Amino acid sequence: MKLFYFALTSCIILASLRAEAQNLPGTEFHIRKGKGTIQMDGALTEEDWLASDVATGFFMNTPFDSIPPQKETEVRMTFDDDNLYLGFTAFDDNKEVLIQSLRRDFEFGNNDNIGFYVDTYNDKTNGFFFNVNPLGVQREGLMSSGGNDPGDYSSFWDNKWYTAAAQYDDRWVVEVAIPFKSIRYNDGVWNFNVLRNDAKRNERSNWIETPLQYFPSAFTFSGRMIWDDPPPKPGMNISIIPYLSGSAVKDNEAGTPSEYDPGVGFDAKIAVTPSLNLDMTVNPDFSQVEVDQQVINLTQFEFGFPERRQFFLENNDLFEQPGFPDTRPFFSRRIGLVRDSSGALQKVPIQYGARLSGKLGSKWRVGLMNMQTDDKPALGLPKQNYTVGVVQRNIGLSNIGFVMVNKESLGVSGYDPTTFYHESLVKENVVGTDTTKTLSRYNRVFGVDFNLRGLKNKLRGDMYYHQSIDAGVRDENYSFGTFLGYYGRNISILLAQNGAGENFNAEAGFVPKLGVFSGYYSGFSRVEGRLFPKSNKISNMGPFAELNFTNISGWRNRDKNVKVGYSISFFNTATLEASGEKNFQQLTRDFNPVDSKTYDSFLKGDSYDWNRASISYSSDQRPRLTYKIGGSVGSFYNGTNNNVNGQLKYRFQPYGSFSVQFDYNDINLPGNYGKKELFLISPKLDITFTQKLFLTAFAQYNDLSENVNLNTRFQWRFKPASDFFVVYTENYLSSNFVNKNRALVLKWTYWFNL
Repeated sequence: MKLFYFALTSCIILASLRAEAQNLPGTEFHIRKGKGTIQMDGALTEEDWLASDVATGFFMNTPFDSIPPQKETEVRMTFDDDNLYLGFTAFDDNKEVLIQSLRRDFEFGNNDNIGFYVDTYNDKTNGFFFNVNPLGVQREGLMSSGGNDPGDYSSFWDNKWYTAAAQYDDRWVVEVAIPFKSIRYNDGVWNFNVLRNDAKRNERSNWIETPLQYFPSAFTFSGRMIWDDPPPKPGMNISIIPYLSGSAVKDNEAGTPSEYDPGVGFDAKIAVTPSLNLDMTVNPDFSQVEVDQQVINLTQFEFGFPERRQFFLENNDLFEQPGFPDTRPFFSRRIGLVRDSSGALQKVPIQYGARLSGKLGSKWRVGLMNMQTDDKPALGLPKQNYTVGVVQRNIGLSNIGFVMVNKESLGVSGYDPTTFYHESLVKENVVGTDTTKTLSRYNRVFGVDFNLRGLKNKLRGDMYYHQSIDAGVRDENYSFGTFLGYYGRNISILLAQNGAGENFNAEAGFVPKLGVFSGYYSGFSRVEGRLFPKSNKISNMGPFAELNFTNISGWRNRDKNVKVGYSISFFNTATLEASGEKNFQQLTRDFNPVDSKTYDSFLKGDSYDWNRASISYSSDQRPRLTYKIGGSVGSFYNGTNNNVNGQLKYRFQPYGSFSVQFDYNDINLPGNYGKKELFLISPKLDITFTQKLFLTAFAQYNDLSENVNLNTRFQWRFKPASDFFVVYTENYLSSNFVNKNRALVLKWTYWFNL
């Protein structure tokens, strides 16, 4: 059955290549080199602006794709030897624009803004985006896989560029200067689109007409930038970003004296070719990275948080997109981060690293990364080396890629079996009734991936096969998967399946199900309908149904979820969704969702069925006071769980916001399996004094992890991409608020262009 489904999906994917859109005809924009100097003042009065072509006649994508937007937008472009210049004119008769705050990397949907989405390699696969709001606040990032899904956009990337904005009675105007040194590009045709989010009117419009079921910034629906005068040839492009830091740490749990540590290191970016970049780092420090938003995880599976560390981001899709979201052979958060015996995340020093990534010619992309971590004796970790290599070949809008991941533990060839090592390195071998332990000195994964983008973006598919290599392992060391999705205007159909053998092992990857099942086969299917009623309140609505299941060897079902629901989107940006679901689990290990240390565990082999009903509502996100509220009721394993979750937020435009996010679970499991109320409360104060001074205070009270975390972060961006940070962190026991540890970090970074 598995082989039949794999072969059938493969045939559909390969056959559809013949119908794939190679290069949809789009509007062309001719760009010419400027003859004068552009003054960054928010006024498009220079002769070069007046002589520029004008992109106008925008098409609405949301909430309708059949009428023009209420307010028009104009785009102009020119360039000189150093910068690409963009001039945006957004006509608007509303004197108060909608701005959440002055913070960089603002949330796209809740702010008036205009974005420039550009594919500088003419492959409609990868690129950059630059958004700016009416006050000139910046948001930049990277696009991958054509920009068809939310996961294809990362706003954590940072670089140098410049903006100037001005507001008038009937419009707001923004000038943008993007240094050619800040991007990688070929000197041929570029593909691009311009997307305006008119948040006040809940309208999204773009230059190239895009059906509403697709992302309006996807490269499938992009125009062509034709250089009447050639752009400057990429020359020497080297950036050095050194840092200096100082920290003070007090660990009250361990009872150790305060530690004071200075830090120094640097990152470097070197353009090996116009489209191939070398990133290097020595003794990197990520203390300024924003903390993760905690969750109450009542499942058996590990939760995957996103990568936020700057070094790992450019061309990150090359390294982290092989496989499926729950079967990644490489997950960069495995480097420099590890969980201790209590489940808390601990930092592991990274000594150095290098990444070579980008384009080779018009069809090939390559990525090669090597990272070296120091030992961490307190956690039982030796020094470790990580190497990842990827080669990808474009086939129209689709691609095929080959991946290799190698994790090597160093200096342990003559180890003492009685020595303590971190659990991730120790493998148990069961022979009959005897269990022996061995140390995993290396782990390798090889594989091939194919990604389909065809039929004018209506059809998308993926398939992969990976195999791991460990000492003494000869069989059942594979992972595979296929996905096929049809995205129509009124209906979308998604089908997927993946599996892993009991000996598949991706130590540097993310395969959470293998921590629960010893080898498995999973299936997923979802059908969504979309209706457009004749209503002045409802934008669209429709039903959905999905099925998830996981089987182990012998086709024995161990996990199944069936869910049906209905969602409604309103013209005022509010949304409503209601659903019901049926769950089944037969445990493959002892497990308690609340606390296995305090309560009895459900035993391996036990079976449970439960049903739940859920509802969620998100208010109109345009007023200064907004909220999201949701809840679910029903059975849970052998008992019940009633849940309420949501967020309350108030913004004091444009200087910041205060929000409280909460998640409450009232769990009642009979006997000694657990009766507990779990709270996750996360108040957050975000103040943007100016476009260069930011303060964030974020507290998280989490009953499940028995921790209260306070993180305060001050940032002064004294020059583009150069910052001074002050970060203060404390952790307390949630039961009595006794301090566990605290830390203060000062960090200075400076971006030099050579």
